[in-house]
Amino acid sequence: MSEIQIPGFDLPAFIATTLAEDLGDAGDITSAAVIPADAIFAGVMDSRDAITVAGLPIAEAFFRALDPQVSIERLVQDGERVPAGTDLMRLRGKARALLTAERSALNTVQHLSGIATMTRAYVDAIHGTGATLLDTRKTIPGLRLLEKYATRMGGATNHRMGLWDAAMIKDNHVAVAGSVGEAVRRAVAAGIASIIVEVDRIDQIAPALDAGATHLLLDNMEPDTLREAVALVAGRVPTEASGGVRLDTIRAIAESGVTFVSVGRLTQSAPAADIGLDFKTA
Repeated sequence: MSEIQIPGFDLPAFIATTLAEDLGDAGDITSAAVIPADAIFAGVMDSRDAITVAGLPIAEAFFRALDPQVSIERLVQDGERVPAGTDLMRLRGKARALLTAERSALNTVQHLSGIATMTRAYVDAIHGTGATLLDTRKTIPGLRLLEKYATRMGGATNHRMGLWDAAMIKDNHVAVAGSVGEAVRRAVAAGIASIIVEVDRIDQIAPALDAGATHLLLDNMEPDTLREAVALVAGRVPTEASGGVRLDTIRAIAESGVTFVSVGRLTQSAPAADIGLDFKTA
């Protein structure tokens, strides 16, 4: 099975579940009917777009799951930026197996490369500002580890892997607790070391810091307001700009002096990359 460095990700289980979803009880009835059992196909996976690549080891794992003897040559590596028309992978093996695995392999590489490609565009847009791009928890259920792997391949830093790794106090928590300060004090009393607090007004910053916030998420603030917030915080804790960040606005946001900019659309809205797999009879 192909190796991929995604802590906590069960690659064999993902491959098995995805193939089972596609095969159902009857299997690939088209390939079984149309393709001779001993037919051999050779093919090339290529990108029709300029992309940042992500997911090739997973695609390889799909093919190997159905044809353990398949010959695969990976021509580029995850994280590489390639121009349109680039060949990504060559493979040769049992035709039925490769055709059966094709859709699952392509779906994965197209989705993850789309995320990595969008992420790289955002990273490029803030180059030189000193700000770091973060992803969020706005991921497709069940695919968080894969999608956050893709943002890493695009140059972002993973953040908020789940509800377990830090307190994340948002507006609804504040509403129920009664105030920003009270919400933070309760998190401190619970012994939580990392306490991220979302604020959408300048007057919430001092109460959050006084109560023990260790990270401020500055929500939906314009660049001028962000600069005011950064000056008020004065380096005491990291600051993160978030909320509605777009490619055409991220540089001005990053230039406000914030430590981080988080972008939900990296995993929420990235279009799939145009990647195909063309087979030829060997």
